[in-house]
Amino acid sequence: MFLWLLLLILAPGGEQSQVPPKAVLLLHPPWSTVFEGQTMILTCVNHQLQSQEGASWYRNNKMIDKTSGRILIETSGSYQCKTQGSSQSDPVHVEFSSDWLILQVPYPVFEGDDIDLRCLGWEEEKIHKKIYYKDGKQLPDGDNSDFIRLHSVRQDESKYHCAVSSWNLFWKKTSKSLRIQVQELFPRPVLKASPSQPIEGGPWTLTCETQLAFQRSQVQLQFCFFRDDRTLGSGCSSSPELQIPTMGSEDSGLYRCKAEAATPRITKMSRVSRVLVQRIPVSDVNLEIQPPGGQLIEGENLVLICSVAAGTGNITFSWHKEGTSLGRKTQRSLLAELRVPAVQKRDTGRYYCAADNNHVPILSKRITVTVRSLVSRPVLTLRAPRAQAVVGDVVELHFEAPRGSPPILYQFYLEDVTLGNSSAPSGGGASFNLSLTAEHSGNYSCEADNGLGAQRSHGVSLHVLVPVSHPVLTFRTPRAQAVVGDVVGLHCEALGGSPPILYQFYHEDVILGNILAPSGGGASFNLSLTAEHSGNYSCAANNGLGAQRSEVVALSITGNSRRRIVLMTTGVTGGLLLILVFAATWLYRIKSQKKPGRLPATGTPSYSPSEHQETSGFGLSSLDAQELPYSEQLAQLELQPVYSNVNPEEGNLIYSQIRSIPSTNGISANSPRTPRNSKEPVVVYSELKKAHPEDSAGPASQRGSDHEDITENYENVSWAPAASEH
Repeated sequence: MFLWLLLLILAPGGEQSQVPPKAVLLLHPPWSTVFEGQTMILTCVNHQLQSQEGASWYRNNKMIDKTSGRILIETSGSYQCKTQGSSQSDPVHVEFSSDWLILQVPYPVFEGDDIDLRCLGWEEEKIHKKIYYKDGKQLPDGDNSDFIRLHSVRQDESKYHCAVSSWNLFWKKTSKSLRIQVQELFPRPVLKASPSQPIEGGPWTLTCETQLAFQRSQVQLQFCFFRDDRTLGSGCSSSPELQIPTMGSEDSGLYRCKAEAATPRITKMSRVSRVLVQRIPVSDVNLEIQPPGGQLIEGENLVLICSVAAGTGNITFSWHKEGTSLGRKTQRSLLAELRVPAVQKRDTGRYYCAADNNHVPILSKRITVTVRSLVSRPVLTLRAPRAQAVVGDVVELHFEAPRGSPPILYQFYLEDVTLGNSSAPSGGGASFNLSLTAEHSGNYSCEADNGLGAQRSHGVSLHVLVPVSHPVLTFRTPRAQAVVGDVVGLHCEALGGSPPILYQFYHEDVILGNILAPSGGGASFNLSLTAEHSGNYSCAANNGLGAQRSEVVALSITGNSRRRIVLMTTGVTGGLLLILVFAATWLYRIKSQKKPGRLPATGTPSYSPSEHQETSGFGLSSLDAQELPYSEQLAQLELQPVYSNVNPEEGNLIYSQIRSIPSTNGISANSPRTPRNSKEPVVVYSELKKAHPEDSAGPASQRGSDHEDITENYENVSWAPAASEH
């Protein structure tokens, strides 16, 4: 690219702008030519037309006086003066003529002035006619006049003289020819520029410099500026300056200015100046990224700002990533920006920009941009060795956020309590191992954080099953020594273990019954004691994770209690009546059953349904329940009791049939130590004493709701029908 230069051809005198203003010399009388023998007063004033003392006077370039600001002269010559603070005045030629006829011209005379020329003779009374001439030609309207007026004089080389004649035309005289000393109203303007070398893209100021004569300072000037003879700006104005805000290469050309006085109409043009606008190549290309630092999150906007420290004209900016062009702009500006909306991880890379104004493109430094993604919601996975976690198992908790820029820090929680943390420097998931205890049941979750915001996983519930501990079997007896007829409660409880728990009660390793505790805790089994109930008792607890057997507890039973003797006495007293009632009842049973059985001589177990959801084992076969699967054992817990009441319609007794049990070849749960070889069904009755006769119509279930009522009002009666009644 060419290096543009500025060449201003300045007019002569333009360099004098720093010279002090000229002094002004005034004549009195105001004629530059007078007759010899006359005198003239010269006055020296500054540019403000103020007279000053101590002026310096010169005649024909020689100092003649240095005393005052005014002198009296009577000698011809070229006079000048100088005051303090002003430069030397223009020379004024004063002529003291010895001629008989002279042509007088006033002083000072400026361009455009209207002046009077006077033709004067030594003996004015002898003159009859006066004629004025310019360059030998008679001027019109100047016959026989003391004065002739010249309009709008100019600086030129014209010569003037006059001629006179007597009345009788006896003689004729002619004056000497002279030139009118016409001074410039203002000098030729000089076109100046700032800066002296216009730069493309920068401002430029033109000034049309000139100065009116101090004696004509009231004259108004107009200024015009031209490029290649075309007027610039809005035309002529009273301001000697023209400002161009921005220069372009197209602004190169020929410039000049014009200064014009309207009255009188004087126009002067400056010299032509050739102007070449300089173009500066781009330099110091810089790339700036917003947000600063080049670290962005997916979805944010990336702004690439390319700037240059210097460069003129139209600049072309371009942006690149790893050598791939992203876009370009051309504009008259030192910077430009490119916006990349909603960045993704693929926008990570090294970026740079380039700038060029028809020179070699200049590249910026490369900047690395990293686009990171927020972590997504992590997913929690439990990896256990079996379908249902059990105490002692080692469970792996695996957490993984499907998306997110590494490194990722994972925090593990159990019910919002921190278990630990693990870092994934390269992304992916993390694992945490737990050796399970009972306290590890609960809701698990994790939190993933990569410094851009944390995300919490959904909760995952883990229930840890605890095997049952060894159960403890206790007896609940109404007295220190159990006797026949007492109701004894067998309570079995495992202090540890996950529900539901199935309890089994044993008498000498023979199953008495099964009770299910759905919510954990213990279970109870009630026995109305007979002599056969003495022996060793135990219980087993099983929650599907393995059965545990209690320690053996011995129970010894002594003879009948007083209550039993009283009841038996009462039974003998009403024996005849009872036999009739039983006989009628048994006949009714024979008709309704195909195979009547015998009433066993044992008591029935009882349990408290208000404490536990329990099931008696009397309806089970003699097969050991421990030999069955856990689900089948629970399925056999539903009892099918048969309730029916028999009222002999006398006394306060009601015989209630509790259940009918088919007899098997095995050992009955009702009589654990008495084998039954008969296959006949066994009918168990319970004797209920009525406290009040009006209660005989009430349901049997209401009378037995309270445990104490059961132990007080029930008595078991075994009855085996005779063979003839079968």
